[in-house]
Amino acid sequence: MAVMPLFLLVAGSAAVAGLARRTPVPAPLLLVAAGLAASYIPGIPDYTLDPHIVLPLVLPPLLHTAALDSSYLGLRANLRPVALLSVGYVLFATFVVGYAAYLVIPGLPLTAALVLGAVVAPPDAVAATAIARKLGLPHRITTILQGESLFNDATAITAYKVLVAAAIGAGVTWGDGVKQFAVASVGGIGVGLVLMVPLHWLRVRLRESALLENTLSLLIPFVAYAAAEQLHASGVLAVVVVALYLGHRSWQVDFETRLQEDAVWKMVSFILESAVFALIGLQLPVVVRGLEEFGAAQALWYAAVMFVVVVLSRFVWVFPATFLPRLLSARIRTRESEVTWTAPVIVGWAGMRGVVSLAIAFSIPSALHGDGSFPARNLVLFLTFTTVIATLVIQGLTLPVLIRALKLPGRDTQAETLAEAQAQNEASRAAEERLDELLQDPRNALPGPLVDRLRSVMERRRNSVWERLGAPNEITGESADETYRRLAREMIDAERRVFVQLRDARRIDDEMLRTLLRRLDLEEATAYRESAA
Repeated sequence: MAVMPLFLLVAGSAAVAGLARRTPVPAPLLLVAAGLAASYIPGIPDYTLDPHIVLPLVLPPLLHTAALDSSYLGLRANLRPVALLSVGYVLFATFVVGYAAYLVIPGLPLTAALVLGAVVAPPDAVAATAIARKLGLPHRITTILQGESLFNDATAITAYKVLVAAAIGAGVTWGDGVKQFAVASVGGIGVGLVLMVPLHWLRVRLRESALLENTLSLLIPFVAYAAAEQLHASGVLAVVVVALYLGHRSWQVDFETRLQEDAVWKMVSFILESAVFALIGLQLPVVVRGLEEFGAAQALWYAAVMFVVVVLSRFVWVFPATFLPRLLSARIRTRESEVTWTAPVIVGWAGMRGVVSLAIAFSIPSALHGDGSFPARNLVLFLTFTTVIATLVIQGLTLPVLIRALKLPGRDTQAETLAEAQAQNEASRAAEERLDELLQDPRNALPGPLVDRLRSVMERRRNSVWERLGAPNEITGESADETYRRLAREMIDAERRVFVQLRDARRIDDEMLRTLLRRLDLEEATAYRESAA
């Protein structure tokens, strides 16, 4: 892709994503719509989705970011439903959708139809988890959706490789397919387990250089993915395993590294997610041009059938996968809270497809072994495109409405705040005991005002969470803690303006200004993060 089209893609998608924050429409949906509209503008270049770029260069950082923000403990606690969705459902959808395509589309070989099934099988839960968090869904549903999105790509990509080998006549048997699937899965997890400890050790040893640590952080997902793929293992699983471990132990790296890393990965994720959803919409001209052999009505009929099968197959899987284990196992009924029918309805409807499906579809080889081309390759691309668009638009727009209509119990914010306050109280008590212990050493002698300052900062952290539980201000609606932080930021703004005036009056130089502003920035960042918690 040339530099100018790439710049236009990144700049345009970032602008649309920024605009989406001012509208009730989720950003992925607005980006897809903008891409569709832009594809008809004269002069807009063709943006062909290159799987050799998306899979090794775009997918690893997106997976890495998502896994860093995931909860290892939450995923471990929900391992069964996550595995049933990310492995069981993807394989189930591959065969159900593939066989439906084989029955509906005349002349389509079963192996090629199963390739289509593997392509559209993995949901991309980026939009679903964003909506779930925005509407305050229970943690368990959000964790399950996020866990599914982390692991299902590995299942789909591996199944796709096996089925493509069968479709192009590479002589792959079902036994070979099972073996290849097992090797890819176990190998991907194994590569992740081998890499995660030394990579974390290296991050901890680079404690004095936040820039070097974050450079390493940017390289980690690509290293893990490439290492696994070189061994014919699942690069997706390797990236996820490494990122889950690093995220679980992120507290062991330097504070400056964590602050920079959080900002860097948020920016990378924002740019990549915006660009890939815009790319989905921009694929329309590329996909439609390959449908000359099919009539518009015929192709749209196939698309409608595939969409219905994709949606129904998820519900057919989700409901038994939710209730059968509870019915068959007393241990599960004892360990897990009661589940109503509303939760699987939400999980079932949150099955939007995304850019991974399109990237896999574009990687389908054009030719078979020997003579001939891949059967109905252009139709497979079209059906993948329409399935992605239909699920994003129809399910994405209606998911918030469905969540509100079903009135699922939201997150208990008061209970969460109470738990946070209790945790902070225990930590503050430990900090106070440690300070008393340190002050007994003559080497740590401090003037009384500085000791009081240390104690007041500690007390402020202890009280801030409790203050959020208090009655809000009748005029502003803010809690006492929110008002305190707003006033603190106003004071910081006043200081910042004075520093700039002193620099402009040549009373301090730019180097000193940057030093002073950095201190204020860190204080303001602390105030912002605590108020946003």
